[in-house]
Amino acid sequence: MLQAQEPTSQGPSDAGASRLKPLEAFAGSLGQKVYQTLREAILSLAYRPGEILRKPEICEALGVSRSPVADAVARLAAEGLVDVVPQAGTFVARFSMEEIREGAFLREAIEVAAIERLAETITEEQLTQLRRNLTVQAALVADGDVPGFYQMDAAMHELLLSFTGFRKLAQVSETAWLHVNRARQLILPVAGRIGATVEEHRAILAALEAHDAAAAREAVRLHLRQLIRYLEPLERDRPELFAPD
Repeated sequence: MLQAQEPTSQGPSDAGASRLKPLEAFAGSLGQKVYQTLREAILSLAYRPGEILRKPEICEALGVSRSPVADAVARLAAEGLVDVVPQAGTFVARFSMEEIREGAFLREAIEVAAIERLAETITEEQLTQLRRNLTVQAALVADGDVPGFYQMDAAMHELLLSFTGFRKLAQVSETAWLHVNRARQLILPVAGRIGATVEEHRAILAALEAHDAAAAREAVRLHLRQLIRYLEPLERDRPELFAPD
């Protein structure tokens, strides 16, 4: 059975390879690879909100000097994923409901506009890609593969945005969605949520197949707003994960 995901509880001795993907898994320069593995570990909650990031242990785990780690931390701080506190240390940023609500608002505005456009312009080939994606989603749910489902979920939204023909749209949406994306790791494994997500995706696809802009718009709104509905109680139930707004 899929279980609700908890942030990891590893101590300082676990700051290494068990939580950081090998640099070989990423492309780019050494600095880019270090940034990507740290960013993924934070977004996946391998490093929990409020946890201190110990740079020497990260350097040892990755086999790199302090310079690329320091550069990666600076980039993550600029994204709001870490907090650098002078004379105290570097900490994984806690969740902010204000940032989550803002990100969800921006993502909804982008995807609603995109889906309205697609309802009129989507091609049969594009619909086939979405159907294939949904087939894989359903198979991953049946296997209880939460990380795999999460990847295909993200891929579906990327497809929808790419089908508009606007090349920068996915990047803008991903930036707006960043803090929501991290927080949603807490709720996707909640019993019944993944199955419900697949059904919401099917409703979006059905509206696109019917070229029904109103239905597509409503299906996207319903789908995206479920996140806030699930996340808001967590601020009360897990206050240690949230920063005071």
